[in-house]
Formats: sequence, structure tokens, C-alpha cells
Amino acid sequence: MTSRIHGLDTLRALAIILVLMYHYGVVAGGSDFGAPGRVGWAGVDLFFVLSGYLIGNQIVAQRVPLATFFGRRLLRTLPNYYVVLAAYWLFPAVLAGSATAPLWRFLTFTQNFGLQYGQTFTHSWSLCIEEQFYLILPLAFLLLRRPRWAWLAMTLAVCAAIAFRAQAWSDGRTPFSQELYYSSFARFDELLPGVAIAMLKHYHQPLYERILRHGRLLLAVGLAMSIWLLAHFEDETLFITAFGFTLLSMSFGLLVLAALGPMGRVRVPGAESLALWSYAIYLAHKPLFKVVSEGMGIDKHGAPGIALVMLAGVAGGWLLYRLVEQPCMRLRAAWFPLTPYCGTARTT
Repeated sequence: MTSRIHGLDTLRALAIILVLMYHYGVVAGGSDFGAPGRVGWAGVDLFFVLSGYLIGNQIVAQRVPLATFFGRRLLRTLPNYYVVLAAYWLFPAVLAGSATAPLWRFLTFTQNFGLQYGQTFTHSWSLCIEEQFYLILPLAFLLLRRPRWAWLAMTLAVCAAIAFRAQAWSDGRTPFSQELYYSSFARFDELLPGVAIAMLKHYHQPLYERILRHGRLLLAVGLAMSIWLLAHFEDETLFITAFGFTLLSMSFGLLVLAALGPMGRVRVPGAESLALWSYAIYLAHKPLFKVVSEGMGIDKHGAPGIALVMLAGVAGGWLLYRLVEQPCMRLRAAWFPLTPYCGTARTT
């Protein structure tokens, strides 16, 4: 049995709730959840930080062989993804957007390059960022064996992302310009705060433990930073464009640190289930939102209609989790087990 960290489950549940509220506004043509719905896109950014920590923790602490690492990642991410991708290809009349990238782009997780708003399966862009990151990170740690070199490389990577966005701003782009919003070069640094936490935990454990003692301060500063940044993300200034995504991910990193400390022992009812289903819900909810809201002729802005559409998204994700993800997780445990050498920390 593997233990779960309740604080991380709570953050993952929060992330998927934010995404659901935001995408409901996209499908319905307006936000029905107020300010949380308008900034719900940030749920993906929170997922990035959580993924960075979980994967960084696996690579830094568990020393998983590359074959095992990639085998486990593929069985974790591909089955659900391929099922939803097949649905888009089988039912284009219902699910297709304004344009559809070639299939090979979806199969290689490169569809985020040149992606435009309104196209088919746009919410898969974040999977592209993560899969590209999963490919690079373990190879980077093989080359950067000393912690000081790893810290230097991460610092340079963050600076490169900031410079890329600053140059884009000088060319007339803003954080929500599709050329930036979907770009690997503009968004990959958001996974690095999570990796930094994993490195801090395993390379500098005494400092890490001292930091975790200040959970309430971490939570307060993280919330204050994230709320301020989200309130100003539409300012379209150089500061927000260049530094906004980096600072937002750092503020979420503070929330992750708070969740890893004593405060993270608090169990929020329902959070563990939503956290378990979150990947499947993320993939399945948007096409189901579209089918239910447009195909059933419901009032998209009435409470019953909103509840029905949201329920369909969660239920569809749960079904995908039970029928596809769980069996594949059992195969993963059998085919690519974590040996004692690899460690026993929980991975997802």
C-alpha cells in the first residue's frame, strides 16, 4: 500500500475544479462562476507544479531506471489520452473544432506548436508540455549529476523562459496570445518549482524540514501572491507577460510546500477521489461538456443545466478512470514495478 499526502490531493482537486469552471465558461459562452471561473485556466498551472514535484521526486529520490521511468509514464498517460483522441477522430461532426491538426502531431505530442484557439482537442496542449518535459528531465539529471549543476541549469531555464516571453511582448504578444499561451518555450518553466521542491527535499533536507515548519506562512504568502497575480494577468504589461507565469508557478510552489507540511495532513472530504480521477476528468470533460450542453438543448446558464453539464464531465472522467486507467495502472505495477532500489514514495 502506498500512502497519500492529503494536502497534495486537495491541491489536485482544486486544480481540476478550477479547470472545470473555466472550460464551462468556454463552452457556455460566458463565465457562470464569477472570478474563480474567469481565472480557472490557472488550474493547469497548478497541475504543472504538482507534476514537477511528483516527477522530480521520483527522479531525484527514487533513482528509477530510464526504462522503468518511461514505461510507467507511458502507461500512466497514454491509454486515457488515446481513448479520448479516438473519440475526437470517430465523431468529428460533433467534437471537431475550427481546424484539426494532423494525427501524427497528436501522436507525438507536438500539436501545441502552432495551436490556435477553437481548434480540435485544444486542452491537450498541457499534455504536450508535460510529455516533452518528462522526456527531457530524466536525461538532464543523467548529465547533471551534481546538485549545484542542476540548480544552475534550472535557473538558466527559468531565465530563458522569461527572456522568450519578454521578446514575445516586444513583438506585440501578451500572456493570452495563443503563440505564448500554448508554447512549450513559454510555459515549461512552470514545472520547475515542483522539481525545485523535490531537489530541496532530497539534496538539502535540513533546510527543507525547517521551511515546512512554517506552513501557515507559506500558505498565506502563496495565496496572496497567486490572488494578486491572477487579478493582474490581463494587464498585458511587460512585467506580467515576462514574469507572470513564472511567479504564478512559484506562488503555487509555496502552496505545495504548505501541503507537504503539517497542514497537509488535513483531509478534505472528496478531495482524494477527485485527485484520483483528475487526469481522466481533464481529458474527458470538455468533449462531454460540448455534447451535453449543445446536444440536449439545455439552458446553459441555469442552475439545473450547469449542474447537469458539470456532472457529465465528472462522471465521464470517473468512467474513463475505472474502465481504462485503473486496469492500466495494474499492468504498470506488474510490468514496471518500483524495486526497493527505486524507493517507495507514491507516484502518479
